[in-house]
Amino acid sequence: MKVQLSEYNPHWEQQYAFEQNEIGKALGDSAIRIEHIGSTSIKGLKAKPIIDILVGVRSLDEVPSFIDALSKIDYEYVPKLQFKDRRFFRKGLWGQGTIHLHICEYNGNEWAEKLLFRDYLRSHPQAANEYAVLKNQLASKYQFDRSTYTKEKEPFIQMILQKAKML
Repeated sequence: MKVQLSEYNPHWEQQYAFEQNEIGKALGDSAIRIEHIGSTSIKGLKAKPIIDILVGVRSLDEVPSFIDALSKIDYEYVPKLQFKDRRFFRKGLWGQGTIHLHICEYNGNEWAEKLLFRDYLRSHPQAANEYAVLKNQLASKYQFDRSTYTKEKEPFIQMILQKAKML
């Protein structure tokens, strides 16, 4: 899977709003809150053109009951053993997904960190610029290694989370 960054696209917000509505209808009251996360949620930031959506639920034990409802709106459940505190669904052609859906416990650690990182970058343009530079460097270096690209961003993400937690 090639790492290819795109310039910020204001249509990403519209895509998110459409998906948020569809997911909300599919999950009903089980979805406590739905949030746009990831680089496409940061205005002006280059990103892989994949909309990341976070859904907060009471318990991850509920997720198996969501699989059928989400499949009706074209989401595929992808078991990922490395994700202990969230469950993952995708939409779009394999290897060319357009939406990544992450379900975790509302107000749990995974929920809090995803929103903390997003909100910090939204309110600190300098940090968002540093992240953009890093992403460009990594996308160039690991163009054909998406896994390493993602892994190499982790120290920066952890640094931002530490800063955000000190506010």
